[in-house]
Amino acid sequence: MIHESLRAATLTPPPTAAMMEFLNDVVEGLSAMPKRISSKYFYDDKGSQLFQKIMELPEYYLTRTEAEILTVHKQAILDIIGDEPFNLVELGAGDGQKTSILIRHFLERSIEFYFAPIDISEHALLTLANALANEFPDLRFQGIHDEYFNGVRRLNKLFQNEGKSSDSRAHRRNIVLFLGSNIGNFSRADAIDFLKHLRTSMREEDYLLIGFDLKKDVKVLQAAYDDAAGVTRAFNMNVLTRMNRELGATFSLETFQHYATYNPMISAMESYLLSTEAQSVWIQTAGRAFHFDAYEPIHTEYSHKYSLHDIQTFASEAGFEVVYHFTDSNKYFVDSLWRVKPAAKPNFS
Repeated sequence: MIHESLRAATLTPPPTAAMMEFLNDVVEGLSAMPKRISSKYFYDDKGSQLFQKIMELPEYYLTRTEAEILTVHKQAILDIIGDEPFNLVELGAGDGQKTSILIRHFLERSIEFYFAPIDISEHALLTLANALANEFPDLRFQGIHDEYFNGVRRLNKLFQNEGKSSDSRAHRRNIVLFLGSNIGNFSRADAIDFLKHLRTSMREEDYLLIGFDLKKDVKVLQAAYDDAAGVTRAFNMNVLTRMNRELGATFSLETFQHYATYNPMISAMESYLLSTEAQSVWIQTAGRAFHFDAYEPIHTEYSHKYSLHDIQTFASEAGFEVVYHFTDSNKYFVDSLWRVKPAAKPNFS
């Protein structure tokens, strides 16, 4: 069965290496001024489950708008990428609800493709396996449990090891999906760097379908990132719970509060955890304590918002060319389809 094949094929990095990276990032971040923790550490199994709940909230427009885009424009996307066999590679697959819109359409059109979801959460991958096994029993796929770049590298190596036959997956085009607003969690410089590195793993016939959250009314943004039900608060707080569990930290969640605000100078929603009192927190694996002043923040996330001009600039600087911007009816969001720019490997400065 597909579910069992995914269980057997899911590739897992050594947990000790992942824990050491987590620890090093936490020590570096909590030693900085201002303090910070990368938003990538939101997404353990519990964090991934909380994010699924966020996507169902009435205030969280992003999931609905992107689902609308893919539903309305799925054939237009296929018309552009063509019906020759390809590998459909998704970065940060999550529960696959949005991707299933494309998968269903491709299968209905008898398109030959192989699905390769990459996700940092093993729980998310196994949940996805169950959903795909039930909904698309004929779908062929390989789950990769890893971070994006490691996952892409391992996937390419896996395909290359299949052999040199002309019909192997190594010889097919890659259609890479980076849906949602994940790119917005990077600073501008880091986003460009991310896209340049992604470009180096792609070939000239490959495409990238990437989501960008557009600039809009601040009240809409504020509601989406600080919902009335408190799910986003729990999502942000979960990084403290994770540090307690995995690193032996002594964070008391009752002495921290979630705070989200829009920064118009950088066009970004920003999320923080505020220490409501002066305190010191011990982290066992670090062998040291970290002091917090009253109402001192830990910065946990940026979520940048963009104009179409910003997106065009990103594509050009990273070695891509924009083929088409697919937007929703409210112009809240865009899934931008990019093609690798011919003979234009990015220039790393």
